[in-house]
Amino acid sequence: MSLAQNRHSSRRAIRLPSPWSWGAALIAMLVLAPILAVFWIAAFPAENIWPHLVATTLPRYLGNTLILMFGVGLAAGASGSGAAWLISRYDFPGRRWLEYLLLLPLAIPAYVGAYALVDFLEYAGPVQTGLRQIFGWQTARDYWFPEIRSMGAAIVVLAAALYPYVYLLARNAFREQSASSHEVAQSLGAGALGRFLRVGLPLARPAIAAGMAIVMMEAVNDFGTVDYFAVQTLTTGIFSVWLQSNNAGGAAQIASTVLALVILLVLLEKSSRRRMRFFNLSTRHRPVARKRLGRSMGWGASIACFLPFAMGFLLPGGVILKHALANADAWTDPALWRAGVHTLTVGGIAAVATVLGGIFLVYGVRISRAPLPRLLMPVTTIGYAAPGAVLGVGILIPLAALDHLLADTVETVTGIDIGLVLTGSAFALVLAYFVRFFAIAQGAADAAMGRVSPNLAAAARSLGRSQGQTLRQIYYPLIRASVASSLLLVFVDCVKELPATLLLRPFNYETLATRVHDQASLENLGQAAPAAVLVTLTGLAAVALLARTSR
Repeated sequence: MSLAQNRHSSRRAIRLPSPWSWGAALIAMLVLAPILAVFWIAAFPAENIWPHLVATTLPRYLGNTLILMFGVGLAAGASGSGAAWLISRYDFPGRRWLEYLLLLPLAIPAYVGAYALVDFLEYAGPVQTGLRQIFGWQTARDYWFPEIRSMGAAIVVLAAALYPYVYLLARNAFREQSASSHEVAQSLGAGALGRFLRVGLPLARPAIAAGMAIVMMEAVNDFGTVDYFAVQTLTTGIFSVWLQSNNAGGAAQIASTVLALVILLVLLEKSSRRRMRFFNLSTRHRPVARKRLGRSMGWGASIACFLPFAMGFLLPGGVILKHALANADAWTDPALWRAGVHTLTVGGIAAVATVLGGIFLVYGVRISRAPLPRLLMPVTTIGYAAPGAVLGVGILIPLAALDHLLADTVETVTGIDIGLVLTGSAFALVLAYFVRFFAIAQGAADAAMGRVSPNLAAAARSLGRSQGQTLRQIYYPLIRASVASSLLLVFVDCVKELPATLLLRPFNYETLATRVHDQASLENLGQAAPAAVLVTLTGLAAVALLARTSR
């Protein structure tokens, strides 16, 4: 063979990655860039205040965060798994309604629940006012009432808002258990409580652990609730050090501590599930039949399932709705509808971009032979675990430097001052939503495409269809429902997101979530209520979709 032929064959052997592979790798790097930026800024700050943080505020921030995280996790785990066991194993009055009503607290952000609880229990609220009228008390010195704005109240509010994560996963796990194992335990003398503790709970432990891990990560991410209750956590520390002390490096160092804590939590959860696995060895799976409870026990189960729903949805929803109806003029405030338009615009753009990015990444990995996109895809889910305040640090500081460089370059070349295009607009906000909720879109796209037979795509390619045409003509019609669902879920999460929105919104740019926070922080719940109602109605759409798909 000649030298020319050798060169020709070697050129044919070298196959460059397709644009889909490059695009998938770029999307994955875009999602990971803010996380990496946080660690970089923390390692090389302009002013290192890490020794000062360690000696003063960091232990308090970390201690409060751990107490909050484990307190909320345990409370949500107990209420969620207990309600799931009753719903899946017994028949009692109202069970069919409560099975879906228990999901409704997901529609109300925790910070709305915090504002409502304080309004309900404060000195001028209906509870203390009623107690003074009943017992003839005149002032607060005449009686003792627990402190509302406290760590305990924050744990209660967050657990009431987040327990549905545990409930949903545990309910599915209890449903999938075989009746044989419970019948064996019963034949050995185990009562109802014994079967729950020795059979049902251990078999559902992986699902409950996953739900509690989600709850604890959401508790770490929370800012509105802990800020309103004056509980100093790592998230509030990021805002304090960055915005009040004007030290971005210190904020990044606290943010890196939050990330390390979240990553450790994820690893512990996965490790615990890996150590304990259970398999169904029966070839004929038979679900456990629900048992009809007696009158007193049945009503007791109804009350036990009703209480989490009442705390997580009825109380905050009722208080907010009362204020919204009592302040009809607040609905005509132009600032409210501007915030609504901003929310719809930014959330809609972010949802579309996130879902398209998830589809592109998953499809690019599926058709790519390059190992890099395949290795990066599982790591992109870390954005959902990263708190919004952490992403704010990782996005705004590098983006601001890039923005100034871009403006200076354009002004030098053209003499035109374009201003801050990236940080002066909602671009940073859209990017934060993209990174934060990319895991939802990616997971939905991966699950949907996994149900499409590879033979269909192979047949389309054999008929001359390109990779893009195969995606549009074969995959999209089959995954359209999943795409619509993920669009809705991402949009709803964008509407409710508060910490990242507070940090990254342009000056004088309000969304519904920031309007609720700003007005409630001024103790003006009447003006905050209409925005809170709109946020809740948006959340109800996602809960309805979730209830429909989890039947």
